Amino acid sequence: MKLRDKTIVITGGASGIGAALSRKFSKEGGNVAIADLHETKAKEMAEEIGGLGLACDVTKEEDIQTLVKKTEAHFGPIDMFCSNAGLYLEEPDHSASASNKVWQKCWDIHVMAHVYAARALLPSMIERGEGYFLNTVSAAGLLSQIGDAAYSATKHAALGFAESLSITHGKQGIRVSVICPQYIATPMIGYEDKPTDAGDVMTPDQLADAVVKGVEEETFLILPHPEVADYLQFKVANYDRWLGGMRKLRGKILDEVGSTDMAAMHKLV
Repeated sequence: MKLRDKTIVITGGASGIGAALSRKFSKEGGNVAIADLHETKAKEMAEEIGGLGLACDVTKEEDIQTLVKKTEAHFGPIDMFCSNAGLYLEEPDHSASASNKVWQKCWDIHVMAHVYAARALLPSMIERGEGYFLNTVSAAGLLSQIGDAAYSATKHAALGFAESLSITHGKQGIRVSVICPQYIATPMIGYEDKPTDAGDVMTPDQLADAVVKGVEEETFLILPHPEVADYLQFKVANYDRWLGGMRKLRGKILDEVGSTDMAAMHKLV
């Protein structure tokens, strides 16, 4: 799918990966609606790229419905909805130590927000015979994220929902892609919103370039880090060996970093 003249919604679009996607999609000629929990930031981004900035709490279905209505009133029918909003909260101790509140928040943002978007848009997209869901999942949805079980589990669920969308509605003209990067230089791991020197870590702009290529090819799995495909093959070929390797990696991180803080440990992975 070419992005020129397409109407695109990006949640979490005012910072990090979302901001890079907003800028890139606009540069490609798309009409971009930036949705963010922080309305001021959304409007600032919209002013920068000539888009539409809207406040949206993706954990509330009524907010997503309103987002869809306002975007379509401004630009016309939505061609692509990018569910990008996400968060990483870490676990304080063992794998079940995060509070129910944290688990529920991860579920609402990483899974239900995607469901709400599909529920709001599928009927009209199916009627038109076309539409695109682009969901930011993370390599954690294919592999796992050491130090945050809630993040990993809900990202796995997000991948499962995206698969269901594609299986059920692919023949109705609905296209689906999931973005599954490893570490990206964003505030989530301690980088500025527009990093000037990210070392070996991929920048959001580099990720956005890979996403555009994946969307143009309509690839389901968009892997900005190609090595993730190798890790996934290793995982499914010998699950026990992969789990053993992950345990060793966790041990190395604890020995060298002293914690599983993402901002510190990403430099070892």
